[in-house]
Amino acid sequence: MSTGKITANLPSRDFDVTEAFYAKLGFHTDFRNDGWMIMNRGGGSVEFFPHPELQPSESWFSACLRVPDIDSLHADWQAATGLSGARDAIPRLTAPFELPEAPRMFALIDPDGSLWRVIESE
Repeated sequence: MSTGKITANLPSRDFDVTEAFYAKLGFHTDFRNDGWMIMNRGGGSVEFFPHPELQPSESWFSACLRVPDIDSLHADWQAATGLSGARDAIPRLTAPFELPEAPRMFALIDPDGSLWRVIESE
């Protein structure tokens, strides 16, 4: 039996801003109306719901993206966005790092404060 497909659901204060940001990361919009937006990149999907009152600095939303080559993806996203890695910047893109007993990863914080952990996987 198939388990189906699981997608991340993240908040957006403004679909226009979210769509433009994620388009720079290589996502394209497959569906959008006033209450929902679905964007895809390389077979992976992320879905957005309106949350206009969200304070990005207080966001606790997150998603994980597992890819075999984080260095290439990080380089692509850095070139496309020019984001800072400063700890208080929103949005931001960290350099790749490794925590004890964890795979290599980097973090992306989107304009709404959602955390993406981009994790190196086989």
